Amino acid sequence: MMGEENLQGKIKGLILSRVAMATFLLGIFIFLQIKAPDFLTQTSISYFYGIIALIYLLSLGFSVISRIVTNQRGHIYLQIMTDVVMVTALIYATGGIRSTYAVFYPLVIIYSVLYLGRNGGLITASAASIFYGLLIDLEYYRVIIPISHPYIWEVPDTAGHVFLRIFVNILSFYLIALLASFVVEKEKKTRALLAEKESAFNQLDLLYRSIIESIDTGILTIDLEGRIKSFNRAAEQITGWSFVSLENHSIQNIFPAWKELYVNSLNNDGSVKGRFEMPVVVINDRRLILGCALSALRDNSSQKIGDILIFQDLTKVKEMETVLERNRRLAFVGEMAAGLAHEIRNPLASISGSIQMLMKESSMGTTEGRLMRVIMRGKDQLEGFVKDFLLLARHNRGPHQEILIGDVIGEVLEAAGVMPDWNSNIEISETLEEGGAIKGNREEMRQLIWNLILNAAQSMPEGGRLDIGVREKNLENHEGLEIIVADNGVGITEENKKLIFEPFFTTKERGTGLGLAIVMRIVNSYGGNLLFESTSGMGTKFVIWLPKTGFIQGGENGEDTRR
Repeated sequence: MMGEENLQGKIKGLILSRVAMATFLLGIFIFLQIKAPDFLTQTSISYFYGIIALIYLLSLGFSVISRIVTNQRGHIYLQIMTDVVMVTALIYATGGIRSTYAVFYPLVIIYSVLYLGRNGGLITASAASIFYGLLIDLEYYRVIIPISHPYIWEVPDTAGHVFLRIFVNILSFYLIALLASFVVEKEKKTRALLAEKESAFNQLDLLYRSIIESIDTGILTIDLEGRIKSFNRAAEQITGWSFVSLENHSIQNIFPAWKELYVNSLNNDGSVKGRFEMPVVVINDRRLILGCALSALRDNSSQKIGDILIFQDLTKVKEMETVLERNRRLAFVGEMAAGLAHEIRNPLASISGSIQMLMKESSMGTTEGRLMRVIMRGKDQLEGFVKDFLLLARHNRGPHQEILIGDVIGEVLEAAGVMPDWNSNIEISETLEEGGAIKGNREEMRQLIWNLILNAAQSMPEGGRLDIGVREKNLENHEGLEIIVADNGVGITEENKKLIFEPFFTTKERGTGLGLAIVMRIVNSYGGNLLFESTSGMGTKFVIWLPKTGFIQGGENGEDTRR
């Protein structure tokens, strides 16, 4: 099918070429006729116009026939033989042996080689030799009259001159056929070799692209001017950017930290030190930490033409490292807690018992009684600290029961209303869905909500708005509750956001720095999630999700907790 379509295209090209050549000859002839009216006889001019008209008619006929006949190769032979006849007629009409139009035979031979190969060229050369030789012989022997210059009969050409002219032209016909066929065959071999190389290159390119696009590591290439030249599928998935949106953009505009990190990653000799980490902000303002490896991109002559940046998303790994480090510290705190609780609580019990016995003495004066109460308050604060310390250090393995979170919130708000840090100007807004219950340890739930509300109250010393919400929400095929505590207080600064869950970190004068660390510990122990948003001077919002079942496997180590 492809071969037939190819021949059909060749036939159309042959017809159009013939029409174009006839038009060109017609234009030249008209120009010569205007400039030199007497260069041909009237009979020769009439013959010439007749031949041109016949060429147009034959081209039209060949165009119609090409749509009917099935033997397209034979059709091409027919056209070529017709062209040989037309050239012979043109030579006869323009001077015979003295005509310069014999040069059109080689054109017919050349395109016969192009369309039909070497054999077609030799056949056409033979046909041209026969027709040309016959025309010149008939003219020499005065069988036909040269219509353009009849007077040349008065001075006939010599036999040697005629034979030499025929011989030279026939020799040129065959030489042109052989040379054209040699060039065409060479061109075909070159095309075949080029197609083979192109196919191999395409396969290699496809393999390269398949490898680059299949790996899960981001690969980015830049030129010497820092413009992005490639960006594979994994890179698009990691960053959320498409290659189309980044192509030819400066890497400095995409990764602002690139220049400094690039300089720091090079040795004195220009070689790369090794892997490095690069913080980036990608689409939708997501913050990522990329683990990068840089290497030079070189051409076949080992000249550097750019750089290759290979990177992976280490954000979750870094978060896991943070959680593991926190758990390591908590484990260390747990080891300390067992000994400290015993060492502190025993003296406190002795102090408490002694003070209570002294306070029963009726002879104690006002000053002594006030001092005793100061001691008791200090003892209560120290006991509270030990209790928080133990809660932070180890998970409460006490019995879990059905807990209505709304009831716990009510108890905490009632108790918070009388604490010293509470301001009467705090406006409370509660949005509590009915049926908000989970299984858990009531004391832990109370401690979690108490610490969040206490933090919110302490961030609004002059009063403000406290929003508390509870609603049912499924997360990752687990039923659960979402607890929201938000305030419009002083907020958290950017530098403190990474530290608020660290044990003993506090910005308050009388704080212990254990409140939010305990909240995180409780959430992790239940396999829940914790998110927060805060803007300095505008307030803070904590969103906690806890499973209704009270525990998800793996949650105690914090793997499922998100910030």
